[in-house]
Amino acid sequence: MSTSLALLLGNRFASELPELALPWQAEEAPAPQVLALNEALAAELGLDPEALRGPDGLGLLTGTVLPTGATPVAQAYAGHQFGGYAPRLGDGRALLLGELTDGEGRLRDVHLKGSGRTPFARGGDGRAAVGPMLREYVMSEAMHGLGVPTTRSLAVLATGRDVQRETVLPGAVLTRVASSHLRVGTFQFAASTGDLALLRRLADHAIERHYPAAAAAEHPHRALLDAVATAQADLVAQWLLLGFVHGVMNTDNMTISGETIDYGPCAFMEAYEPATVFSSIDRGGRYAYGNQPLIAQWNLARLAETLLPLLAEDQDAAVAIAMEALSGFRQRHDATYAAGLPAKLGLPAGLDDEIASGLSEEWLKILHVNHVDWTSGFRTLGAAARGDAEPLRGLVLDLVAVDEWLARWQALDPDAALMDRTNPVYIPRNHLVEEALDAATAGDLAPFERLVDVVRHPYEERSGLERYATPAPDDFGHYVTYCGT
Repeated sequence: MSTSLALLLGNRFASELPELALPWQAEEAPAPQVLALNEALAAELGLDPEALRGPDGLGLLTGTVLPTGATPVAQAYAGHQFGGYAPRLGDGRALLLGELTDGEGRLRDVHLKGSGRTPFARGGDGRAAVGPMLREYVMSEAMHGLGVPTTRSLAVLATGRDVQRETVLPGAVLTRVASSHLRVGTFQFAASTGDLALLRRLADHAIERHYPAAAAAEHPHRALLDAVATAQADLVAQWLLLGFVHGVMNTDNMTISGETIDYGPCAFMEAYEPATVFSSIDRGGRYAYGNQPLIAQWNLARLAETLLPLLAEDQDAAVAIAMEALSGFRQRHDATYAAGLPAKLGLPAGLDDEIASGLSEEWLKILHVNHVDWTSGFRTLGAAARGDAEPLRGLVLDLVAVDEWLARWQALDPDAALMDRTNPVYIPRNHLVEEALDAATAGDLAPFERLVDVVRHPYEERSGLERYATPAPDDFGHYVTYCGT
């Protein structure tokens, strides 16, 4: 490997938790070609972007040329998928290459997706197509730009090998970065082995990596559960405030770190509707927009179940501790959301809670009844705070209701600058995402690159980008997303 790419790729997960790590190698990519490279993220990791485009860099990003001592592994985990328990999932088409220490001293996983079959593949081919991998790139960059904790995409490479889905598609591999890939499902797998020592080592590993303050607590594993619940409460509240629908909130897709992971059947809601579902396989609406807090709490209950032996020796006492943590999740989530929504409305700090709550609920009712686009509705409200209510009035049918609400809201002197900081102009609009992915699959990356550039700066209104701030046309129809496997 070239000196410009010399790096220390650690194997901490693999060495500390070998029972959860299956050594494996990525399959060769016949003709690797960079489709997207996150140069800013590469610099954070101490990697030379130009070198990443060279032969050794292509090898690193596909997992086929690695530093001496690197030990790529497929991670083992279980999970509840749409409520049904699967005892053995794991990285079926993914590999953890190892860990890097970034420029701020943070340990970061370097992970592949679409790198070929592993023993966890469950009959799949282990590969990925260009479209879904570029989707993860644009969606994760959008989330990062919006300030939401997320895994990051370092690169997407075409492999030069086609994959068979409903049709034949060009293949790709994604290289992504995360604080770790520890999941609720990781704990479920460890607990299922009946090996209490393994479960304890996993919990201690998670504490050291993500919540070191918990180690000093009187009961570190209780503190771990509380910390994960807090992180997830804040994360899901942020999703709701931005209109994001994850789409597949299985326990194997909930991280211990509180980062968003798995951008398969996800999307941003346009017309406000709590029952919004995008995933083609979520036929019952389990992971609908409005259900996400309940599902997050349900997932955390599954984590708590695994930790019971570490919470207290007495079963009843352990259950009581777990229930307290789950109650804390809901309190924290509701508080974060209750603080975020008035900020999006520009309401002054210190406003009576009952007044703030009433205005917020009435505003959501206006959005819902009038089928107003979530992102545009909040952003045009910022213009109304500056005295121009016509853009907002143009979005609603019930002008009497909105004018009455606006009069009470404007009397409170809403903070337009605060609203600009909390209400994005640009999100990855569903029709534009599909347009960009279709073009990229056909070999034209320009629409994708333009979209990524826009969503990286979501709060900064720029001339000439009006179409990126506009909801889908009426003929776009109901949007459906797929997992891409």
